[in-house]
Amino acid sequence: MKATELRELSKEEILEKIDSWEEELFNLRFQAKMGQLNNALQLRLIRREIARAKTVLNEKNATVTA
Repeated sequence: MKATELRELSKEEILEKIDSWEEELFNLRFQAKMGQLNNALQLRLIRREIARAKTVLNEKNATVTA
């Protein structure tokens, strides 16, 4: 998901996305430890999605308090 798409969402929706991505990241890490992960690139992509969403969330919080 692109940052522009995330900026269109509300704070609650962004938090829901972060929660679902963190759950997916946990599952992927578990699969990696068990040797069942097919695509190791997924780990990096999910981590970047989480970071992007948290950045947009911080931007939204900064504009509210400023």
